[in-house]
Parts: sequence; structure tokens; C-alpha cells
Amino acid sequence: MRKLIFAINTTLDGCCDHTKFDPDEETLGFFTRLTRDAGTFLYGRKTYELMIPYWPDVAKSPSGQSKADIEFARAFDAVGQIVVFSRTLGSAAEKKTRIVRSNLKEEVVKLKQEPGKDILVGGVDLPSQLMELDLIDEYLFVIHPIVAGKGRRLFDGADLHEKLQLKFAESKILRSGCIAVQYSRNYQG
Repeated sequence: MRKLIFAINTTLDGCCDHTKFDPDEETLGFFTRLTRDAGTFLYGRKTYELMIPYWPDVAKSPSGQSKADIEFARAFDAVGQIVVFSRTLGSAAEKKTRIVRSNLKEEVVKLKQEPGKDILVGGVDLPSQLMELDLIDEYLFVIHPIVAGKGRRLFDGADLHEKLQLKFAESKILRSGCIAVQYSRNYQG
């Protein structure tokens, strides 16, 4: 069964607003390696529109981009499938994108049972819903040494019926001062 991995940049105060970050080459390289191990991306409409067409365009026309941006764009473009959960997105901007308007839990369970590489999810709204449904297998936070003070927060609007106990898997300190921390679901009930 494929793992569903939630990966996101966050500040020390839990802000996930993409405008608060300027990832350096090492941080982008970290996400590039993670992306290379993915076969599917899961997004909500907002995250999809942030990623598409930007990264595929960088992969097609890399002039003027940093080496790290180009490597990430190529890894992003190589992922085989993008599944967008949205009731408002009219059409897909990429051939490999599929828009799903039906049952989130049912669709994600089917995706996890398909053969292939892991599934990556990003954003705030969709991961919060997936967390409520207990469908996320791993959580990967890249914590930036920034206090944003305002902006979208990690798991905004999540409504858990009981606390979610996670198990520490690993951590890595990046030269920039960012800390990548990985947790997995604790299957012991």
C-alpha cells in the first residue's frame, strides 16, 4: 500500500503562507528528493493553482532559474498524476491532472491501494480534512526560523474528535537553520 505523506513549509508559529518563505537551495533540494519518490500529488484548488502552471513552465523553459528551481521543476513535472479535490475548479491545466468532486475518503483509500510510488499532499485545507479522516501516514514539516505573526496556520479548521498521537521518525537540521521533522502515525491504539 502506498503511503500518503503530508509535506509542508511552516514557520515557528505555524504559519504556512507560501509568501512568508524564500526557500534556499538546500531546502528546495530537500523537497526535490521527496518529490522524486512520489507518484501522485493530492491538492485542493488553491494549492493546485499555486503549483500549476508555474513548475511545469519552469521545467519547459528553465532559462533564468536557479539550478535548485530547475531540479525541483523537473522532479515535479516527472510525477505521473495530480489529483485535485475541488468543487469549484472548472478544468485541469495539465493532462495528467484529474479533478475529483466526490467522496474524499473513498477516493484516497483507492489511491493508496494502487501500486506505485508514495502520494504527496500539500496545502492547508485538504491535509486538515485528510487528518480528520486519519488517512495521512507521515507528516513532514520543514520548520523555518521565522515568526510570521500572521497568515494561514497549520491545520486551520481541523476538527479532531481526539488527539492524534504521532511517532517521531527522523529530523535533519539544514544549514539555513530550517529543521525538517518527520513523524508517522502511531498505529498503537
